[in-house]
Amino acid sequence: MRAEIEAIVDEIEQGMTLLRRHLDWDKSQARLAELNGFVEDPALWNDPERAQKIMRERTDLETRMNAVQRLTAELSDNVELIELGEMEGDKTVIADAEQAIRELKAEIDRMQIESLLAGEADSNDSYIEINSGAGGTESQDWANMLLRMYTRWAEQHRNKVEILEMHDGEEAGIKSATIMVKGHNAYGWLKTESGVHRLVRISPYDSQARRHTSFASVWVYPVVDDSIDIQINESDCRIDTYRASGSGGQHINTTDSAVRITHLPTNIVVQCQSERSQHKNRATAWNMLRARLYERELEIREQKANAAAAGKTEIGWGHQIRSYVLQPYQLVKDLRTGVESTSPQDVLNGDLDAFMEAALAHRVHGGKDGEITDVD
Repeated sequence: MRAEIEAIVDEIEQGMTLLRRHLDWDKSQARLAELNGFVEDPALWNDPERAQKIMRERTDLETRMNAVQRLTAELSDNVELIELGEMEGDKTVIADAEQAIRELKAEIDRMQIESLLAGEADSNDSYIEINSGAGGTESQDWANMLLRMYTRWAEQHRNKVEILEMHDGEEAGIKSATIMVKGHNAYGWLKTESGVHRLVRISPYDSQARRHTSFASVWVYPVVDDSIDIQINESDCRIDTYRASGSGGQHINTTDSAVRITHLPTNIVVQCQSERSQHKNRATAWNMLRARLYERELEIREQKANAAAAGKTEIGWGHQIRSYVLQPYQLVKDLRTGVESTSPQDVLNGDLDAFMEAALAHRVHGGKDGEITDVD
């Protein structure tokens, strides 16, 4: 077997070991047997909500364990084929088996990234809140570009996007927006996008064509369901209603249907204007507040475990997680992981997977303090 293929086989075997360790194989086998026992009990379906939760867990666990077993068997089969091909001098068999091993390596790499999405809320839908920084029209246009970027990313991954709140800028762009991304592992993939994003470009709004630097913040938090108990005292909240703003259309009303809730102990503010009904907007805003408080609890736990947690900071210099430079050169650089792209337009069109994968790995395995540096 050629040295290159031997090295790939070693990497695959190491990846298998890590996946089994991550699954806690013996514990997962016992849990799967327990879940199968629940499913076989006809009384389970007397409680549809519990039944669906058990079925989801069973399907997810069974799928991951079967994948590891299948890949293990396929690796062994292809190694044997290479050995057989070498014995018989059949170059076609060898080439086919080597290609199959390379494809196994790619699949293992994807599975290792997916294995990082094992947090308590990673499989949930996600809210994304975008706010423009100082700088007026420039920052508001940048915030709108980020909104489009995340919408395109979601669409490319067959996720649904719902706009919950949007405040237009005076001349262009948006002051703020909140969207809900609905899809499996939406929060798990998006959670590392929280932070300040920086844009450097020749301003289309500057008659002298000068270079401008703009900032906008992104805040990602999970949609929580009824199985997660978040207690909120209404006496701790201030509820305001106001007239929805935006570019118009069937979802914008001229009555005071928009709702803003401020949680006074934490100063967390959520708002919703997506529906004509104030009652529906109020219900959605309460759900958003529950989600924000839950995300805050997750962050506190993560900080206690000395993991790298995303924090909401001042929207400006020194706090950015990623820089997007359009002039004088073309570069997008993640300042936590060092991952770069020389095609900013692709990134702004939703090509974010490489950044998300690296940030997930960095978040799990950690990085040294002070590694974040500026670019430009």
